[in-house]
Amino acid sequence: MTKTVLRVDASARHTGSESRALTQRILDRLSADSVVDRDLAVPLPAIDADWLNANWTPEDQRTDEQRQILALSDVLIAEIKAADTIVIGAPIYNFGIPATLKTWVDLIARAGITFKYSEAGPQGLLAGKRAIVAITSGGTQVGSEIDFASGYLRHVLGFVGITDVQFVAADQLMVDADASHAKANAALEALAA
Repeated sequence: MTKTVLRVDASARHTGSESRALTQRILDRLSADSVVDRDLAVPLPAIDADWLNANWTPEDQRTDEQRQILALSDVLIAEIKAADTIVIGAPIYNFGIPATLKTWVDLIARAGITFKYSEAGPQGLLAGKRAIVAITSGGTQVGSEIDFASGYLRHVLGFVGITDVQFVAADQLMVDADASHAKANAALEALAA
């Protein structure tokens, strides 16, 4: 049984969202003790020069303003650190992930906190976690040469140390919704709780 799940929904829609429906079905299978919801339909602020300057200032030298600039990033990192499993609802928008999900990635991928550089290259610091990505699309086939979402998510999660990544795909919904739902249902049934 999964203890703590971080649910990250990136769909701009609440009503009629296939990815939100899939994340809920995944959560129902996991029977978690607690779920932390992070709804990215409320956009996160993109990183800017002030954020970068605050992030690269040594922690003991940061001003109160710099600490405030990094406060949301610190909260997002605390959420992912506390989770045993991360469930991400990722619709494919224009062949990639939604901008809000990319912003979430930018805010949680911080050197020295969620990854570090070593002589052997980058090393993720969030090992031992599981990620399940509910990925949906209207026309893009997951895993095809025009899918720039699933490979990116697998890579960036691995970059921060999360290498146990599974996908539940309902892709090409506008091509054949019945076949897409059947494929997603099979992937759901194959998920271990």
